[in-house]
Amino acid sequence: MKNNFIKEDFLLNSSLAKEFYFDYVSTLPIIDYHCHLPPDQIATNHKFESITEIWLNGDHYKWRAMRAIGVAEKYITGDAIDQEKFAKWAEVVPYTMRNPLYHWTHMELKNPFGIDKLLDPTSADSIYQDTKSLLKEDRFSTQGLMSHFKVEMVGTTDDPIDSLEHHRALNNSDFEAKILPSFRPDKAFNIDGGDFFREYIQRLSTVSNIQILDLDSLLEALFNRIEYFHALGCRIADHGLGCLPFETNIALESINITFKSILAGENIHIVSEMKDAFVFYVLTNLSKKYNEKNWSQQFHLGAFRNTNTRSKIQLGPDTGFDTIGDYQHGERLWKFLDFLQKTDQLPRTIIYNLNPSDNALFGSMIGNFQQEGIKGKIQFGSAWWFLDQLDGMKDQIDTLSNLGLLSCFVGMLTDSRSFLSYSRHEYFRRLLCEIFADDVLKGKLPNDKGWIGKILQDICYYNAKDYFNISS
Repeated sequence: MKNNFIKEDFLLNSSLAKEFYFDYVSTLPIIDYHCHLPPDQIATNHKFESITEIWLNGDHYKWRAMRAIGVAEKYITGDAIDQEKFAKWAEVVPYTMRNPLYHWTHMELKNPFGIDKLLDPTSADSIYQDTKSLLKEDRFSTQGLMSHFKVEMVGTTDDPIDSLEHHRALNNSDFEAKILPSFRPDKAFNIDGGDFFREYIQRLSTVSNIQILDLDSLLEALFNRIEYFHALGCRIADHGLGCLPFETNIALESINITFKSILAGENIHIVSEMKDAFVFYVLTNLSKKYNEKNWSQQFHLGAFRNTNTRSKIQLGPDTGFDTIGDYQHGERLWKFLDFLQKTDQLPRTIIYNLNPSDNALFGSMIGNFQQEGIKGKIQFGSAWWFLDQLDGMKDQIDTLSNLGLLSCFVGMLTDSRSFLSYSRHEYFRRLLCEIFADDVLKGKLPNDKGWIGKILQDICYYNAKDYFNISS
């Protein structure tokens, strides 16, 4: 059946919305300042064998939908061949109506593949074969796809122990898009991780050439890696935390003794207060270093991760069993930000919320820590993960509009592992134009197309370009 709903006017319900979209934002480049694209595939200009490889491998959204229908794990993360996995996904797609996957699936088939069919069991084989042929072409390599979508900058997500060899190769290549590393030190916070934590600290010690014996040497090693990342273009740090840590009354010496005991191999029980104390000390010192280097820091907050123990044992961590958490963020947020603000060491900061019930909290919090001379220094980040659907994006946009200044917003990102996910920028831009046009038509905003068009362009591109200091 022909795809007759992803048309030129998709999500644009008035001529004014179409004017805003096509005249002002549709052709703007993309700054994807946070994603999980593999740098090695970009550096080697990888070509994909099948749509399964580029589309289904690693996509937790699709995996969860397939599990909801009851598809056997063999066809999700198992050893079924690519065409079998794709056929199973095609069986599921018609049942995803009203889930954003239905939109994303058909947007991504249309652009870049030019396929106007609805994906279902009757079209699966022809779509699989058509895309298999297309993927052999140079324009469907990783770099070819990024050029097609006008990607100007990508911020990958990289561990402090990463060599960044692929970023180095890209810096020395003629590929025009900026592929910049982002510093993600989450594993350095897992003091309750036993042998995994000790092994990680040993690897950090090796790559930094600093023997980590205590808190001071841990920070020295992390600072060493910050300098290494900075030299290769990194200007952004990212952190995935359930919630920000509390400052506790535990003495620094006690934290140090505990850390040294862990390094010595003692399997002592780490109480939550001690973990808070350790993470607060390390993270605030990292934040001060980011500020010194004029970096931006990001905090992705609010997930309960790996909630299905049996599946974690069978499939491993990070295989699609995470969910929205119900943390108490408020006091932790303001005290963390205020701690850095007291000494004027708070860097540019983006806070991302995963639980929609906390949107107003996040939206109002950013207004407490803005700074003269910096547009939107503290940002309420885009709707992410479970919220990067139409309702979630609109809720974030409306909250920021009501409690802050939407005009200062740095806009959308993919947060994705797929080279086809740039449709999420289009999705966001269409929705944004529809929201503004609807307000104009309802008399809530003046019909000043030039000024509103500028605001739309800023949100979709120019604010991020300025915030992250990206030169063309």
